[in-house]
Amino acid sequence: MKLATLKTGGRDGTLVVVSRDLTRCRAVPVIARTLQAALDNWGELEVQLRQVYEALNSGALEAEPFDPAACHSPLPRAYQWADGSAYINHVELVRRARNAEVPASFYTDPLMYQGGSDSFIGPRDAIVADEAWGIDFEAEVTVVTGDVPLGATPAEAAKAIRLVMLVNDVSLRNLIPAELAKGFGFFQSKPASAFSPVAVTPDELGDAWQGAKLHRPLVVHLNGKLFGKPEAGVDMTFDFGQLIAHVAKTRELEAGSIIGSGTVSNKQGDLWGSSIDNGGVGYCCLAELRTYETIEQGKPQTPFMKTGDTVTVEMLDAAGESIFGRIENTVAPLAR
Repeated sequence: MKLATLKTGGRDGTLVVVSRDLTRCRAVPVIARTLQAALDNWGELEVQLRQVYEALNSGALEAEPFDPAACHSPLPRAYQWADGSAYINHVELVRRARNAEVPASFYTDPLMYQGGSDSFIGPRDAIVADEAWGIDFEAEVTVVTGDVPLGATPAEAAKAIRLVMLVNDVSLRNLIPAELAKGFGFFQSKPASAFSPVAVTPDELGDAWQGAKLHRPLVVHLNGKLFGKPEAGVDMTFDFGQLIAHVAKTRELEAGSIIGSGTVSNKQGDLWGSSIDNGGVGYCCLAELRTYETIEQGKPQTPFMKTGDTVTVEMLDAAGESIFGRIENTVAPLAR
């Protein structure tokens, strides 16, 4: 099943069921006006939503054209947004760029921060930021949970996954070092994120969803040029069950909590063999490329995003069709 949120209808938007091919949608106000309302009552509403989804795909229902540009993030705001760093290769590289060691515990205990969730930007909205802040994108996979009890095991946590999405977790790299030096973690350096137009139930992913991981390439373009296509199911040290259980160690999670994988990153045998131009898988953020450039050439060669730059994030199924729709964010200048 595929669900999205249109920007009309107030702060939390209007829930729509979207056809499998992402061409048509149908609002379901009698069932649930918002995605959060559906998640709050998932046990009784899921069946009704699936009936609409099946009728929509069969052509038995009247529907409106689906326009990703009219969408907000599936959850325009959420009770919880906790982003992990499950791809240790990314952690190693980014910390190396800061001349920081990776603690041994990072390989056995997930790294995670709590992001701002009172507002997200839409999948086709602008990233509004000052170029001096070092604007970077981070392409990731995320899940949305139902209620998760305190102390849930990874297996129990995995069963609470209701939806899967993609995210562009925007980072302001030049603000990060000073924030981390304070010892309190990210805040200003992590502005609003943009999620995929569509949220998808795990069963819709078929064989691509295994072991609480999504096994498909995550495709990133920068200004129309392929930038990365790493496999999301490869080199993921902690699966989503483990990430959710990490959060639930000391608290319960409420329905509608979002948990992120961190930047998707595959290990590379040869540094420059990792670039798309040399037949590699490339990257899901600028920071990784800049780290490799520093290793090879003594300093980064690729700049962070500038006003007018556009990043797209998408995942295709085995037939080459978009699963979640495309995130497409262009940098806009900060109004002074």
